[in-house]
Amino acid sequence: MTELSTDRRFHNLTEEQVQTLHQVLTEVIPIHGRGNFPTLEVKPKDIIHVVKERLVKREIKVRDVRLNGSTASHVLVKENGTSYKDLDIIFGVELPRQEDFQIIKEVVLGCLLDFLPQGVNKDKITALTMKEAYVQKMVKVFNEHDRWSLISLSNNRGKNVELKFVNSLRRQFEFSVDSFQIILDRMLESYLEAERRQVAHEPPAITVVAESMYGDFEQAMDHLRYRLIATRNPEEIRGGGLLKYSNLLVREFKPASETEIKTLERYMCSRFFIDFPDVNEQQRKIESYLRNHFIGEESSKYDYLMTLRRVVNESTVCLMGHERRQTLNMITILALKVLGEQNAIPNTTNVTCFYQPAPYMADHNFSNYYIAHSQPPLIYHPYPLHIHMQTGLV
Repeated sequence: MTELSTDRRFHNLTEEQVQTLHQVLTEVIPIHGRGNFPTLEVKPKDIIHVVKERLVKREIKVRDVRLNGSTASHVLVKENGTSYKDLDIIFGVELPRQEDFQIIKEVVLGCLLDFLPQGVNKDKITALTMKEAYVQKMVKVFNEHDRWSLISLSNNRGKNVELKFVNSLRRQFEFSVDSFQIILDRMLESYLEAERRQVAHEPPAITVVAESMYGDFEQAMDHLRYRLIATRNPEEIRGGGLLKYSNLLVREFKPASETEIKTLERYMCSRFFIDFPDVNEQQRKIESYLRNHFIGEESSKYDYLMTLRRVVNESTVCLMGHERRQTLNMITILALKVLGEQNAIPNTTNVTCFYQPAPYMADHNFSNYYIAHSQPPLIYHPYPLHIHMQTGLV
């Protein structure tokens, strides 16, 4: 433990941080079922314990268990401006074979049966039924460099329980402020000991260690405290970190280095367009990000999209002019769609827009004509994406 604590990547949690971690692990989180399936009431510490125990029984070696992402950041610095939504749990596991992924899936779905309310007849409920009822998404990656899987359990308020099983993962963070992982094993052992002794689960007086995958823990903590944006090699991140970067900007985070940020933005944009070269792919990715990261914060979607549009407009050097215009127009239309859904256009008192989307936008998400208005008179422009308004859209 001493060796870990003296390494610059690691840090011992304070008593207050351990208290916050205890609250996170013992909080009841609802996992909502689809259709007539009941809501599961789950404490993170309980589902972690059951999953780990059954993995070991199925001869899957578990190295450690960690709390990751925005929840770990919340434990370290409360009210840090990042949204604390998904509960990200990482199981460090050995996965030498593809078949091990099937074992993990069976274990997780089998564990969910244990959390069904009393009185539910479990005899005829299959693993496939549990998957359809409670799993938001499942991901499996098995290649030379990355070997991991993800099972995300549904929560209607956007607070999904995300169970990640990682053998190897080249890149475990996007920005320094989301690079923290809290090692939970000693905390979990203290809960088991309390159960054996039949005493209340109080915050244990133990040393809990956190690690920054960014590298320098104290530097990453300063970025978190003072709401600063920093990363390394964004071209290594799928999507370049572009969508998360725009989200941080909207939440009033500032670049840690003004001299480097324009270069980083260009790398982010380049990688985003490498991973999502088609405008329809880009649209699906952005819409998915909005659904998953702005639950309860719908009023921020417009600012987010306009921030994203500005970054793409100022930093994209890898696209031909036509492709660049397509992307900018797509983001603009999404922003107007958000305004229409909110039935309000900020900072305007007399604005009406009437436009015809470009042909590539003609899918089920968009009507042939889209009208967003606040007050008459109607201002009509028959040309694609020619918009008369005072919101900065062009």
